[in-house]
Amino acid sequence: ALAVLGLIYLVSPGLHAPDPWGALLMAVAGLAWGLYSLSGRRAIDPLEATARNFVYAVPLVLLVSLAGWLVAPDAVLVTSRGAMLAIASGALASGCGYVVWYAVLPSLPAMRAATVQLSVPALAALGGVLLLSEELTWRLVLDTVATLGGVGLVLAQRAKRSKR
Repeated sequence: ALAVLGLIYLVSPGLHAPDPWGALLMAVAGLAWGLYSLSGRRAIDPLEATARNFVYAVPLVLLVSLAGWLVAPDAVLVTSRGAMLAIASGALASGCGYVVWYAVLPSLPAMRAATVQLSVPALAALGGVLLLSEELTWRLVLDTVATLGGVGLVLAQRAKRSKR
């Protein structure tokens, strides 16, 4: 509960309700990540499985990009530098993270894997502070302590139970 409350506080920009369309898209993304993780538990070769998933995603990315261009052609600007940064971020950085996730998933019980996933937004926010010089605020500190503390408590309790 502490981890979930920390996560909610981290992603809530203020006291107003989130945009319903944005909230729906986030829920769909969360569901998709859960399904992606469940399929990863059966992956024999994490690198091959991740590469295959990226290949499967290309048509959808192209379709969504085309739709965005058709809706707002003036809003779409592709530069060679932007494309290279997108490839570095998406294919290389994310791809490596997905391979590691698929490699460790079979050794994690489903509940432990789900608990560990709660730490990702807090760790990403800390990465923004360390790598991108984003502002370290008290709000971020409290969010991170609550989220990572809650995750740590759950993992510690599960470790105690498994030793018994």
